[in-house]
Amino acid sequence: MIFEPDGSNTRDLRDCFARFTTGVTIVTCPSEHGPVGMTANSFSSISLDPPLVLWAASRKSRRFAAFDAAPKFAIHVLSAAQKDLCDLFAKDGFALRDIAHDTNAAGVPLLADCLACFECTRTDIHPAGDHALILGKVTRARWQKGDALAFFASEFTTVAQP
Repeated sequence: MIFEPDGSNTRDLRDCFARFTTGVTIVTCPSEHGPVGMTANSFSSISLDPPLVLWAASRKSRRFAAFDAAPKFAIHVLSAAQKDLCDLFAKDGFALRDIAHDTNAAGVPLLADCLACFECTRTDIHPAGDHALILGKVTRARWQKGDALAFFASEFTTVAQP
């Protein structure tokens, strides 16, 4: 299908975007109302020196204000076994109150058993249409082997560990 995005065909544009396979993450931060989490598939590594990552948050989300105000956050790359966490955080930004988690020295919530976790200090935030691009410097990271949770053609799938 070939089309020119013009606002009347957002479903077509969404379907076009969905042809790009992404990993699935949960981003967490502390807030004045308690720990907050948000499911996101708009994550990218940006630089090794300095170590920078980027993710995009919907400015229409009820959770956006917490991330907009948070100087520290963590990005958790989900394993194939963590789809239930993805579903939980897609619906409830305060799901951390009901699940076991650790916190780092800055109070950032940290989830267990993820394929990777990037603890970050926010360096910049830029408006980008209906989203904001949040750039962070990685201050601590961890990873483990395992199958990944992925998103393709608006469906969850698994990418096997090679």
